[in-house]
Amino acid sequence: MKVDVLTLFPEMFDGVFGTSILGKAQTKGLVSLNAVNFRNYATNKHNTVDDTPYGGGGGMVLKPDPIFAAVEDILDQREEATVPTMKAPRIILMCPQGETFTQQKAEELVQEDHLIFICGHYEGYDERIREFLVTDELSIGDYVLTGGELPAMVAIDSVVRLIPGVLGNETSAVTDSFSTGLLEYPHYTRPPEFRGMKVPDVLLSGHHLNIDAWRREQSLLRTLERRPDMLESAELTDKERIWLEELRLKKEKSE
Repeated sequence: MKVDVLTLFPEMFDGVFGTSILGKAQTKGLVSLNAVNFRNYATNKHNTVDDTPYGGGGGMVLKPDPIFAAVEDILDQREEATVPTMKAPRIILMCPQGETFTQQKAEELVQEDHLIFICGHYEGYDERIREFLVTDELSIGDYVLTGGELPAMVAIDSVVRLIPGVLGNETSAVTDSFSTGLLEYPHYTRPPEFRGMKVPDVLLSGHHLNIDAWRREQSLLRTLERRPDMLESAELTDKERIWLEELRLKKEKSE
């Protein structure tokens, strides 16, 4: 996978792209991560990338020409360096108005060959960037940040870790919270007893069927307690639905 990020602050990505899982993924040749300063594509002598909005109002708006030029340059370089069968890139605008980023979106994006993220600043983007350039608009939550860099890092990390071979344990991404439609079950490791707190006996039993059943039950319980909304779309057996409804009713009576 190839990932390009258009940003006014490419140095913000140095540590993120060069360390931990993302750094290892690049070392293995599984992903190419590149931060591009779109100020380099400004055409005026001051290299300005923003201007006052037509119609008045506060703040500054990112101009379309530097961002269009940066994306077009990336695409031109791609044509020279890659095979013709490579799919057209997804061009993703990070903004508060976008679709909320989810694990399901990460699983969708990891199927792509090339992702281009655009990180904004100031008051917003010229609307022509939204209408005629990008394919997706993404937000990581209902709050506003000073720029799109941190949200882009979140999305990129979430996508890249799903590329086969990136994680040391290939089952990790499959069993993560949200990947199964439920929150993940509790984890324990050595020692079996710590300050009087013991690991559940079932995890020490070596009985894998019982362990799987316990983990499923714990995932259901944790989801019921913390994110009951997720149960509406989760794949559950009839037995599990009845059990969860009994627990819910019992909880309501005790409150």
